[in-house]
Amino acid sequence: MTDVPPVRLPAVDPVDPAFANPWPARDGTRITGVRAIVTAPDGIPLVVVRVDTNVPGLYGLGCATYTQRWHAVAAYVEQHLERIVVGRYPGDIGDLVRLARLAPYWREGPVGNNAISGLDMALWDIAGKRAGMPVHELLGGKVRDAADTYLHASGRTVQETIDDAARIVDAGWRHVRIQTGQPGLGHYGTAADPEPGYPAAPNPHGWSVEEYLRRTPRLFAAAREALGEQVELLHDVHSRLTPKQAVMLARALEPYRPFFLEDVLAPEHWDRLPEVRAVSPVPIAVGELATSFPDAARLVLGGGVDLIRCHISAIGGLSAGRALATAAEMVGVRTAWHAPGDTSPVGAAANVALDVTSTAFGIQEGHVYSDAVHEVFPGTLRIVDGWLRPHDAPGFGVDLDERAAARYPADLAGHDAWAAGVRAPDGGLVAP
Repeated sequence: MTDVPPVRLPAVDPVDPAFANPWPARDGTRITGVRAIVTAPDGIPLVVVRVDTNVPGLYGLGCATYTQRWHAVAAYVEQHLERIVVGRYPGDIGDLVRLARLAPYWREGPVGNNAISGLDMALWDIAGKRAGMPVHELLGGKVRDAADTYLHASGRTVQETIDDAARIVDAGWRHVRIQTGQPGLGHYGTAADPEPGYPAAPNPHGWSVEEYLRRTPRLFAAAREALGEQVELLHDVHSRLTPKQAVMLARALEPYRPFFLEDVLAPEHWDRLPEVRAVSPVPIAVGELATSFPDAARLVLGGGVDLIRCHISAIGGLSAGRALATAAEMVGVRTAWHAPGDTSPVGAAANVALDVTSTAFGIQEGHVYSDAVHEVFPGTLRIVDGWLRPHDAPGFGVDLDERAAARYPADLAGHDAWAAGVRAPDGGLVAP
């Protein structure tokens, strides 16, 4: 038998010797570059981190999408992260991510953690490709074949919402989130109503929490009657209630058996979640606005949630999501990872890798990507009959066509302008 000589990879020096490998690496694979790619094929800015290596054709992709502040995330990746990881061995994921988190001294927050999340996922993608295995097998393999998902139904009226929900159910989904409009411009998840709802108020186009508390139970009553008992109904409050109002809403919805009620309190009041959960007859889902792993872990371990709803690109990436799912399993909390259109297909693939490998799985937010997104991100996962399955390809199985991405340049997100108009009838700002 003839010995095959080892492949000799070109050496890569770190940008700064201070960031050289702290110990001998297993082989000569090294990181050669880190950059952010921003694209908006659906009009929503998506940020993807690409980590290149000195192995021809070997690179990783990770989701770093913070749609509302994507310029800041891209600058963080290219001006700060790259210099501390170039020249390093990509297999030391834990050390690299920890260094990226601790090096700035002041840590946590959505800009830095989205950038770090993109790095983390890209390194996991590389690990899967080097091993010739999908990421979910690196995490221990499947404990289920697929993740059940839900989609969003909305309308300006209750009937429009019910019709939209029926369309989703007819297409194969068993879970659907329902949101309906009300007078004013500030309601969440539906088109704006151009007619002034409160003509005599200082702000005629205001959003009223009292009207919301009256209208939402009527929406659920109509949905349950129209869709039947077998469909699971979900709803997002979007952080707009006081603790007492949250309890009032949960009790009003009890007869209609919601699957969960999401984000009933603003993050500033998360310390009150345990008392709300203790008296709520409806499961409480929280976490979309968590911007660090410690904050998310406190939600899970503090007794305030039934389902954890983090955007894993905001809390540290796949590594943080895996640790959070393990903690959730220990205390009976289930996962329901955030994943609407402002999660890139790479982030969606990371979510489902966690979904199929964790016994804490509860439900997965779903999104049907457009043809343009599939063009930019070859390998984008497709939901079939409400079920989402991971790829069997090495890594996450999702690529990025940079020429196609360049045809969909990102602009500033419209969220700032919308948030400026989310006001009560008296003119005061309401949490968007």
